[in-house]
Amino acid sequence: MLIGKRGEAKSGICTADEISITMRGRDLCNELMGHVSFTEFFFLHVTGQQPTDDQIFFLDAVLVSLAEHGMTPSVQAARMTYAAAPEALQGAVSAGILGCGSVILGSAEVVSDFLATGITRISAGEEQAAVAHDMVAAIRAAKRPLPGFGHPIHTPVDPRAVRLLQLARERGVAGAHVEFLGAVERAVGDIYPRHLPMNVNGAIPAVALDIDFPMAAIKGISILARTAGLIGHLAEESSRPTGFYMASQGAAAIDYDGG
Repeated sequence: MLIGKRGEAKSGICTADEISITMRGRDLCNELMGHVSFTEFFFLHVTGQQPTDDQIFFLDAVLVSLAEHGMTPSVQAARMTYAAAPEALQGAVSAGILGCGSVILGSAEVVSDFLATGITRISAGEEQAAVAHDMVAAIRAAKRPLPGFGHPIHTPVDPRAVRLLQLARERGVAGAHVEFLGAVERAVGDIYPRHLPMNVNGAIPAVALDIDFPMAAIKGISILARTAGLIGHLAEESSRPTGFYMASQGAAAIDYDGG
């Protein structure tokens, strides 16, 4: 029984035979291996297009910005899982990635939709500052978290966001999405009574969309970057274990109230 829309039984990504592997029309062994970086491969794999120098540069910068941030919840989950099942590296990595959501790590996806909505309204003739003010005010009135703003550690600025936007302007790729993000930042300053710094997940989708990275895959950038970081942590966990210690500290910090 078919569930959902019937799709065309075709894929444009990869095929293989006895002697070759063809990815996006390129011979994997003779045209890609030894010729392209993994970042270049990733862009080609996702989009089917050969990336420009700027697209490679900024995808690299974004991946580096997200790969590591200390003992985050995703890292703790991964290291504790690995401590319990050291034979299953893939399970520990999965444990860390499963928490990629709207609060931690995955908020770039929410911001990309927010920015795209704003750009659509501006393209229809609305004034940029008014759109930014209206959208930010609506989120505050609904008492919802403002995607892309606020950080428990980085204040008054998230240095990763500052650097990414600086690079975008220096290299001339800052476009409509970065410009609208600036209007949103100004609206946040006008509407919120306390300072909310733009975080890196605010800057990432603005730059990614301005370099024509597909919106549907923006969350994948976060997943890919953090996967690399988790593998590093799990390699360390194998020789310098902290997983069980973190678990014991978590248990000790929580009081039982019988509720």
